Amino acid sequence: MQSEAKRYHNIKLAVGITRSVTSFILLFLFVLLGLSEKLEQYIRIYYQNDYQVLLLYVIVIGILSSIIFFPVSYYIDFYLEHKFDLSNQTFWKWIWENTKSTMVGSAIGIPILLVFYLILNTFGYNWWLPFALIMFLVSVLLAKILPVLILPIFYKVTPIEDESLKERIMVLSKNAGLNVTNVFKFNMSKNTKKANAAFTGLGKTKRILLGDTLLANYSNDEIETVIAHELGHYKKKHILKNVFISTIFSFLTFYLISKTYLLSLPFFGFSSITTISALPLLALWGLLIGLLITPISNAISRKFEYEADAYAIRTTNKREAFINTLDKLTDQNLGDREPRPIVEWFFYSHPSIKKRIQALQNIV
Repeated sequence: MQSEAKRYHNIKLAVGITRSVTSFILLFLFVLLGLSEKLEQYIRIYYQNDYQVLLLYVIVIGILSSIIFFPVSYYIDFYLEHKFDLSNQTFWKWIWENTKSTMVGSAIGIPILLVFYLILNTFGYNWWLPFALIMFLVSVLLAKILPVLILPIFYKVTPIEDESLKERIMVLSKNAGLNVTNVFKFNMSKNTKKANAAFTGLGKTKRILLGDTLLANYSNDEIETVIAHELGHYKKKHILKNVFISTIFSFLTFYLISKTYLLSLPFFGFSSITTISALPLLALWGLLIGLLITPISNAISRKFEYEADAYAIRTTNKREAFINTLDKLTDQNLGDREPRPIVEWFFYSHPSIKKRIQALQNIV
């Protein structure tokens, strides 16, 4: 099982890194060789309004990118999942789910893109500050509407039928200081054989969500420990801390992007920050700066996971049930129990299962 898991993760890691590096190089060459400028000039033959030009420019790049990377997406997201017996999707269901993701992403992303360009034109070199504020508000709004508007587009969400389990979860929630009126399940099995649970939403939209694959394969004691872990994030104020930390990182990232973008414009032959064909440079710098921030944010996330694990043990007093659940989830999701230290340090937002179990066994 673990040899299969390591092979699965090594392939995904190798393909993921290759795709990211290739994307960066292609985008860099697209700007450096003047192709970006030629695309903008061609669109301006038919449209003069900057916002129309920007929209068509992004659509063309999006279509070209989808065509170029479709084989990679197919291999990593469809073929590989079937090869390792993790997917329940047919090819056309996979296409449909990706189409829905594209439509939802466009509905959210296009207004943000246009607002960004408006801010860039209005605030000039200081665009990063108002845009970071806007993105903070957008992230809060998305967190609020995710369980009630976005998730139902992809999954059927219904209250769980098991009253005994529901009562256990209600008690756990109350002890964590969380007012939950119902517990929901979603048909995760329509896409995958993996299992998961989540705590989503803000304010009145807070939801505890259980995948039907979790409900079908785990005892109530095991599910209780999973929910206790999720509630641990709430009790330990990880959600608020993550909002604060991600906001700091967001402001810092946009500030650094604005400065490096401005400095790099002359090298590529641009003189104005509002030149549409220069905007891909923002993405290039965002990728590089993201590389620096990723291991830091993942280290913080792993710390929070250890704290939530400890909370789950202390509130349920079911150490063995939780350890057994982590073992089963690792096997069901084909997780790598002991990834290479550098891989875990850079890519993993959760500690490896081996380290988590060791930490759980040491809790008193």
